[in-house]
Amino acid sequence: MSLHLWWLYVTAVFLISATPGPNMLHVMTQSIAHGPRKALVTMAGLMSAVLLCLIASALGLGALLKASPRLFDILRYAGVAYLIWLGIKAWRAPVGNADDGDAGPIRSARALYATGLLTGLSNPKLIIFAAALFPQFIDLARPFWLQLAILIVSFVVIESFWYSVYALGGLRLARWLAPANRQKLFNRGTGLMFIGFGGALLGARA
Repeated sequence: MSLHLWWLYVTAVFLISATPGPNMLHVMTQSIAHGPRKALVTMAGLMSAVLLCLIASALGLGALLKASPRLFDILRYAGVAYLIWLGIKAWRAPVGNADDGDAGPIRSARALYATGLLTGLSNPKLIIFAAALFPQFIDLARPFWLQLAILIVSFVVIESFWYSVYALGGLRLARWLAPANRQKLFNRGTGLMFIGFGGALLGARA
């Protein structure tokens, strides 16, 4: 893979990762609810899911999902159900004034990591996306696994950058959300967005 080709890949991934989606929304909401430090645990869960999907794609699962619509549908429906559940949970999340010292329920690092992991795994399209994207930037005349490692590491670095951007954005937004009425409006807005992501995934095709 030439340097020019790598730069094309980095630019494409940078723009794609910047687009708001379930992962970025989850990072932002967790940063608002629990602060940036605990949001790092959520990011670790999301990044674990991304790595699993990228590696699975490299090992051929992307081709398998594309060749087996039934398997893809099973994973897709599971992802839809989980995103809708996240949406309902966000809609019904308790609110309270920051001055009252009500920061919401405290969640363990394990729970935050697991929620991030499941959110990241809720979209099987990532596996197929990687299966379609990687071959465009791999030179068959050069070592395959070295190029694949470079592509995956580059993806992880860029994705981590955008996770941090959204987490810091959530930290700033948390101050504006101090009044309970704004929290309620935000919770319902994010709930509808998660449900919308689930609906979009429901219409996805392998």
